[in-house]
Amino acid sequence: RRARRGTAYEGFVTAQGRNFHIRILLPVDLQLKNARIECSWRLKRILHGYRHILKQRLHSCPDLVSFMVELKTVLEIALKNTQDLHIPRPPEYYSCLVRDLEILGWNRVAYVDTGLTTVKLKAEDSCGRQHLITLKLNAKYPTEPPDCLVDFPVPFAVSWMPQNSLIDIYNQFLAALESLKEFWDALDEIDGKTWVLEPENPTRSATTRRIAIGNNVSVNIEVDPRHPNMLPECYFLGADHEVNPLRTKLNNNMHLWDPEVGLLQNLRELLGIDFPSRAVLEKSDFAKDCGICYAYRLEGSAPDHVCDDPRCGQPFHQACLYEWLQGLPTSRQSFNVIFGECPYCNKPLTLKSSMKKL
Repeated sequence: RRARRGTAYEGFVTAQGRNFHIRILLPVDLQLKNARIECSWRLKRILHGYRHILKQRLHSCPDLVSFMVELKTVLEIALKNTQDLHIPRPPEYYSCLVRDLEILGWNRVAYVDTGLTTVKLKAEDSCGRQHLITLKLNAKYPTEPPDCLVDFPVPFAVSWMPQNSLIDIYNQFLAALESLKEFWDALDEIDGKTWVLEPENPTRSATTRRIAIGNNVSVNIEVDPRHPNMLPECYFLGADHEVNPLRTKLNNNMHLWDPEVGLLQNLRELLGIDFPSRAVLEKSDFAKDCGICYAYRLEGSAPDHVCDDPRCGQPFHQACLYEWLQGLPTSRQSFNVIFGECPYCNKPLTLKSSMKKL
């Protein structure tokens, strides 16, 4: 259902044989990361301890369908743990858990709740990055494995046998960290050497980066965690006269991509540019405020639409521009495209509202 201030999706999510009513509100720019979730107080209470995970998933999921799959998985875990709270643990549960923690080493334990049902373990990968894994243990541990929650860009599936212990999960966690080393190396280099406009504070599960190229010109890349050194999906943002030459260079030079060379170096060579450096430039040198709301951040988003006229080049938030154009009697709309005039220079302007994750 499309409303003036965005799009609403309403329905039910089923978990553990129960149906829960849910409503997801997407803003006018249809950015999933800025969505609002509305649900009953009962579902809100069940998901209370998982809010940070759901927020993380909103940022990392490429579309609404993927997010609903993640929501269902988290809800299944939450319901299972809620039910488990009412099941008394046998003495063997506690003795086994304490023994497993001692074998693992208390120096690797970051947190244990008072009921000994939630454990957080910390680990450092070979590059010194710090990571956490949250284990939700049910009353049948160790016959049944704990549910594992991690900040990964890929699913983390645990191999478990009844005779296994926490150290087996921890070792699998360490192996998974090393398998993602190249992915995090590539994104850490981008975060450290370029100006990343979005996400502002990327999680380890985030696969996208919007990198500043110049004044109101940027590229959004989507990196494959399994193949981080392959050519990522690239989406340019900015005025046509700025981004069209970049698109042409990318298309003409794709064959030059070298998987043996780092992601950032490949992008530099294919596009024939030097990305603005954090060491030399300030963000304010190329990040201009929206021409309608006069702010840079709007619900976490940076301006993502620019007037195509080279003499103007004023940036806007897609949501602000959409609202502005809808309010003008001279504007017209065809499906998800709205035609109007730039609020600054009055030149013709076209805005396409899409589900593209920026």
